[in-house]
Amino acid sequence: MKPASVFLAENTNSEIEAFLKTHHTLFVPVGAMEQHGPHSAIGTDLYIPREIARRVCQAEGNALVAPALPYSLSYPHRGFTSEFSLSIGTFMAMVKELALSFARAGFKRIVFLNGHYDNTYALAYACSEAALAMPEGAKAFPFNYWDGMKPEEWARMSENGKGLHAGEGEVSMLLAINPALVDMSLTNAEFPSFPDTITKSPALHTAFFFSSPGSVFRMSRTGTWGDATKARPELGEELLQYGVASVINLMKDIEKTYQELPVRA
Repeated sequence: MKPASVFLAENTNSEIEAFLKTHHTLFVPVGAMEQHGPHSAIGTDLYIPREIARRVCQAEGNALVAPALPYSLSYPHRGFTSEFSLSIGTFMAMVKELALSFARAGFKRIVFLNGHYDNTYALAYACSEAALAMPEGAKAFPFNYWDGMKPEEWARMSENGKGLHAGEGEVSMLLAINPALVDMSLTNAEFPSFPDTITKSPALHTAFFFSSPGSVFRMSRTGTWGDATKARPELGEELLQYGVASVINLMKDIEKTYQELPVRA
């Protein structure tokens, strides 16, 4: 007998039709194909949300995981050899068309589970465009797998906000998923030399990185943003569990918001 699978691509058409009779949620992991220092696989931002989505679906039993989207918005890394990405318009068009395609099939919650921060705004705008043509009752929306973490969990994953790319947190999660994705002999520590600023505002990130192709390349010697030498699989497993709880709780909160917030039909 064919074993059951939470991965959409491993299901038959008949199995998907049966699933849609009682369940309607689909996670679409979204990552990137870009350098992650000298030590980590360039698909880091793909592997992590896919693994978290897999665990969420196995734990909850009411959703499937679509094939992950590897190519997205990596233009801040332009200058490194491994920066394989799409234009913003192409990426948004792809997300919009996929949302509509999944909705036409019968999925009512199409969740773009993001693992690469630079995709954040474009994913939301693409889902907004898709909303104009979605079937009644169907919704597509994105969030980052870390958005529902507690402050102390986020701090642990991000080295207190100082390790945001190919550092201790991401490398630890990769080690927990598949240690063959990391060359620990090449791990290093590098932190951007951010100046002392008046506001400490997130707008500085938007202005410097989101608005400027090649910005990560220009501010980094190795592409690492954190201390990867401290990575260990035990920490990675802990962080993945934080990610799973984050996604489960966000889904509950989002559904409650859809049900209770509107005052107009």
